Amino acid sequence: MSGVLASVDKRTQLVGENRLELLLFYLHSRHLFALNVFKVKEVVKLPQISKIPHAHPKVSGVVNIRGESIPVIDLRRAINMPDAKHIEDTNLVITEYNRTVQGFLIGKVDQIINMTWSDIMPPPTAIGKNHYLTALTKVKRDGQEQLVEIIDVEKVLAEIVEYEVQISEDILDKSIVNEFAGRKILHADDSPTARKQVSDTLSQLGIEIIPARNGLEALEMLKGWADQGKDVEKELLMVITDAEMPAMDGYRLTHEIRNDSRMKNLHIVLNTSLSGSFNQALVEKVGCNAFLSKFQPILLVEEVQARLKAVLEQDSQ
Repeated sequence: MSGVLASVDKRTQLVGENRLELLLFYLHSRHLFALNVFKVKEVVKLPQISKIPHAHPKVSGVVNIRGESIPVIDLRRAINMPDAKHIEDTNLVITEYNRTVQGFLIGKVDQIINMTWSDIMPPPTAIGKNHYLTALTKVKRDGQEQLVEIIDVEKVLAEIVEYEVQISEDILDKSIVNEFAGRKILHADDSPTARKQVSDTLSQLGIEIIPARNGLEALEMLKGWADQGKDVEKELLMVITDAEMPAMDGYRLTHEIRNDSRMKNLHIVLNTSLSGSFNQALVEKVGCNAFLSKFQPILLVEEVQARLKAVLEQDSQ
């Protein structure tokens, strides 16, 4: 197991190059699933689990890893698969999402694969809204292609941990609160859950949130508006983008925006569940204006208010 993830730390340079690596594993079935390696801290054989009274039904308990108590989520149960009859080769994958550490019960670990984001496909719209996939890809097995299902961990966590999106009056700047109506923000994120969290938060201010499922879709929207003769920099208050998305990641999206004279001054906020310290360096490298880790509604509102203030001051000059 240690050999599978021995060089995870060395792999982080792929982020920002429109590349990623996936940890492939099974959930005691023939289906092949995946998580982004960059969000994986380690994989260990299942230690003893301590049960927690009245815990969420998808939480199996907690484990102690080097003095740290980590909640354990049964990933098979979390994505509404039926309980497996014969549980063998169970492993625990420790991950860090949205500033929290949690473990997921998985089955056999397969391998780590290196891919480009262009190899990653969004789930087909025909499968509805009740799935737990953020993307799909394919791998070669015995000369045949096998489908890999990339799990939407943000949706899994949102169903276990309740996220508060209600904006309290004390964080609103009364001097500009009436200026939000009619403002537009383009939001690119491959997770429907993440898009809903941002939309539910900022729509309370009267802001119109324009969703995009990945960086390429967002870029095509921007270029389309510019081709129509619209002043994109005035049309949008800002662009909020996830870091890692199918087709085009947020770093590449930012690079493309900064290299198009029609939109190069757009205010871009990188909003991601990845490590804050690592992303702060990448923010400076690719030219984002700010970094905001998920999901922090108060900081999100404060960032939007600060941007609106800057726009109003610029317009008054």
